[in-house]
Amino acid sequence: MLGATVQTSANITQFFTNMIGTLSVILLIAAFIGGSDVLAKLFGSQKGVKYALVMGVMGGIFGIYGTMSGIELRGAIISVRDIGPMLAGFTGGPIGGLVAGVIAGLHRFLVGSRATETAVTVTYACIIATVCIGLMCGLLSNKFRSRLIKPWWAFLIGVVMEVFHLSLVLLIVKPFDAALDIVKTIALPFILVNALGFTLMISMIVYIEKQREITLERSRLKTELEVATVIQHSLLPPITEKYPGRSEVAIAASMDPAKEVGGDFYDVFFVDKDRLAVVVADVSGKGIPAALFMATAKTTLQNCVRDYPSLSEAVSTANESLCSNNTAEMFVTAWIGVLELTTGRLSFICAGHNPPVLVSGGKAEYIKQRSGFVLAGMEGVRYRELSLDLKKGDKLFLYTDGVTEAENSAHELLGEDRLAACLEECASATPQDTLSAAKAAIDRHVNGFEQFDDITMLCISFIGSENA
Repeated sequence: MLGATVQTSANITQFFTNMIGTLSVILLIAAFIGGSDVLAKLFGSQKGVKYALVMGVMGGIFGIYGTMSGIELRGAIISVRDIGPMLAGFTGGPIGGLVAGVIAGLHRFLVGSRATETAVTVTYACIIATVCIGLMCGLLSNKFRSRLIKPWWAFLIGVVMEVFHLSLVLLIVKPFDAALDIVKTIALPFILVNALGFTLMISMIVYIEKQREITLERSRLKTELEVATVIQHSLLPPITEKYPGRSEVAIAASMDPAKEVGGDFYDVFFVDKDRLAVVVADVSGKGIPAALFMATAKTTLQNCVRDYPSLSEAVSTANESLCSNNTAEMFVTAWIGVLELTTGRLSFICAGHNPPVLVSGGKAEYIKQRSGFVLAGMEGVRYRELSLDLKKGDKLFLYTDGVTEAENSAHELLGEDRLAACLEECASATPQDTLSAAKAAIDRHVNGFEQFDDITMLCISFIGSENA
């Protein structure tokens, strides 16, 4: 009796070890197939009959492997065979579960022992159980998938399936005493390992599906951001060497957003045939929200500057309009100037923006200005208009705070002094070369450190009228 007990204990230990090892291999293979996107590339999001059949065949193969790696105990092959049909039922529905159950059941029939009546009836019981479990899991998955993906529900279903399997053994296997002896010996590890394996399978599949959805969403978002970048740049005036088509001025501009899209913008447009407006602005925040507000602010400012004779009135009106529709509570800093091309007279308003740099006579100096309140920050603000006279050869350098606040790895800012020194070095350069020199100075300063803010620059050189 003691020898039989020891032998039974050894069999159970081996059975438990084999089941865990087999389960690990199945999980590894399933994870590899699921993570490799092979099925996703073959079927995409269409999970029809073909997908169900493929999952059924895959589950059947897992069932066969489970049988082959099981151990025989009094005519019964104790294994994790049921996990294959259970998995196929979950992923491929009733068709997948049934196909897997038939494949695994047929293999179980072919390897079944005919030595005793008990062995024969155990084989029949296992075949019926395997087929039914695959079908039932498929039906449950179709009706209760949202619940089944929860680990404790998956574990409960796994327990119910294996209890059903052992119940069939008790009902079908003869003599009953032999069936009861087999069930009592294997019940606990058999139920726990199969239920745990099914739970791990479900958790792994759900995790892989979520990761795939995240990847697809990121890809979609990346595509949308690329389109948004193109759209945002199309909103800016296409400044070239010949723009704006007048000999009195030369203009260059650039915008480098910290993300795919940003909140900075510049604008250059004619108010009338003799007056040219220039705008550089910075919307609070980054990314798509800032870009959307940027489009609104740019259009609003341009319309108001063209429609109102006074620059002060135009900016005040633009502020009222932006405040009235500002549910996102964003704001804009802006520098708006209107240049008379025949005289060089520049009228301007600063709405909380950085002071421009005037390069004149080889010197670069920041324009002394009285800064008004930011746009869209508060209703009822009145903006004071200032002016200065540009001489032939003078350059005006406009920028956003991403220029002077560019950081290096030691968190040192580029600062106004370095920017002014750079602009003095290229005092006689063209606007485009001036922007290139400023960008090179920024790059040298940051030395590869990550860009945290949008960098926008606009340089306008007053050449003057030939008749003046």
